[in-house]
Amino acid sequence: MNIIVIGGSAAGPKAAARARRINPKAEITIIQKEPHLSMASCGYPYYVGGFFDDRNQLISTPTGVVRDPAFFMKAKGITALTQTEATEIDTKNQVVTATSLEDGSVRQFPYDRLIIATGARPKMPPIPGITLEGITTLQSLKDADYLRAIRDQRSIRKAVVVGGGLIGVETAEALHLAGIEVVIVEMLPHILSFLNPQLASLVEQHLRSKGADVILDNGVQEFLGDSNKLRAVKLSNGTELSAELAVIAVGVQPNVDLARRAGIRIGDLGGIVVDQYMKTSIKNVFAVGDCIEVHNRLTGKPVLAPYGDLANLQGRVAGEHAATETAKANQPLPSFPGTVQTGICKVFDFIAGSTGLTFDNAKAAGFNPICVVASGPDKPGFMKGLPLISYMVADRDSRRILGFQCVGTGDVSKQVAQAAVAIQGGLTVDDMTNLDLPYAPPFSLAIDNGIGVSHVLQNKMNNLFTGICAEELYNRVQAQEELFILDVRGPDEFEQMRLGIGERLIPLGALRNRLSELPQDKNSEIITFCKISLRGYEAARILQGEGYTNIKVLEGGILAWPYCREK
Repeated sequence: MNIIVIGGSAAGPKAAARARRINPKAEITIIQKEPHLSMASCGYPYYVGGFFDDRNQLISTPTGVVRDPAFFMKAKGITALTQTEATEIDTKNQVVTATSLEDGSVRQFPYDRLIIATGARPKMPPIPGITLEGITTLQSLKDADYLRAIRDQRSIRKAVVVGGGLIGVETAEALHLAGIEVVIVEMLPHILSFLNPQLASLVEQHLRSKGADVILDNGVQEFLGDSNKLRAVKLSNGTELSAELAVIAVGVQPNVDLARRAGIRIGDLGGIVVDQYMKTSIKNVFAVGDCIEVHNRLTGKPVLAPYGDLANLQGRVAGEHAATETAKANQPLPSFPGTVQTGICKVFDFIAGSTGLTFDNAKAAGFNPICVVASGPDKPGFMKGLPLISYMVADRDSRRILGFQCVGTGDVSKQVAQAAVAIQGGLTVDDMTNLDLPYAPPFSLAIDNGIGVSHVLQNKMNNLFTGICAEELYNRVQAQEELFILDVRGPDEFEQMRLGIGERLIPLGALRNRLSELPQDKNSEIITFCKISLRGYEAARILQGEGYTNIKVLEGGILAWPYCREK
């Protein structure tokens, strides 16, 4: 069997390696346009930021062996041709034509099975001046080398990052750590658009607290230069930002030109259409990685999901199918069922992660969603627990968990990973409330944070409290509505930190004896809160027990408040 793999970044080498393990006798060839193979592209921002200095770690095995053509041949018996561009796929005769970028020679490679892993290319908006020197992306190892050289030379003072997505935020941190003044410019109302706006605002606050500026609801009108070198970035509102460097990070698009010319079906989102076995519309041709459209396991619709982990999972499936000549009885071959779109990023010492659907996405998909924001530490205070602010979405009808997000300085990754498994497993909120997870004080609370969030959402779904989100309360305060806002923390906490929105302080322990200080009309609206609104919830239950009918709890409490505070 002759297997050809086009593309040598993540999915392609994984597919080739899996194919080799399944079929020791197959002839396997990787055709890679770039000079390097199996690059850890998600590590580029951290190389630029100086988290490690050995560039070869980006292209090495866990034991430190560089994954070059010699490695693939010696360790795996795979021929890897770098700086070789596949230019044509003849699906009728099953032949790939490729050109060497070193000497211009042209070769043809017959195949029995073909795996396309051509990845994605960065989106480059048609902005005047975008070809000026000093404007780059962070898509390739060459880009990483360019930005790392800038960091090491300390020759740049000011930079603009265009785009506030994952790569944009990670790049901004990397440049800031190099002593460069950084501004993130984002066209949308918030960075990290996969996040709930409240959580995104908390990340924005953290960025600003670290000295990186964030400009929202604004785009780039023009790049301005002198002698073909960037000197400033002009925004849509006319503002000019002085800059010697601009990094374009507005997303990627599937690289499907080769597949399209070969007559392979391309979907409405611009990616190659594949089934659960990574098969394309053409017999004996598979596709994997950032160039494909992926099935969303919650909505059933195709999505673009250019994530390195998914690329490897898809490569494993395609490699096995491509290398299997005859399926064994009673031994089902692996499949890739799709994605719930789980992602995470580091923002200085803050972390932001997400999995599944937002409230709006769930509603658009036909669900009847309900959501909640909750706050708390990742482990006990005596073990130096760190804060987490979480957001959970569920379907009111089935009670199935549909989405989860978490930000903070605590163990966000653990919480998002647990939720991703729960969502993929079809767990309900009620299932999540009783998960049997490992517990010891160095690692978690007795009721793990994620389980605690499910308790809060279960209480809300069971009508034990009515929540009010920070945005609604803030807007009503700004509109100067008459509100009775009740802070039930202690006096010392109030002096150390408070919102300053006209709240009244009555500590929870004194509430039963000070009911006379509350509105005497039992239908009056009262909003309760504390640091994380656990005591706020208890206060609401006390007042409901006293006959009050319109009590709301500020979800997430002060910890999740994304606006300015008085203290």
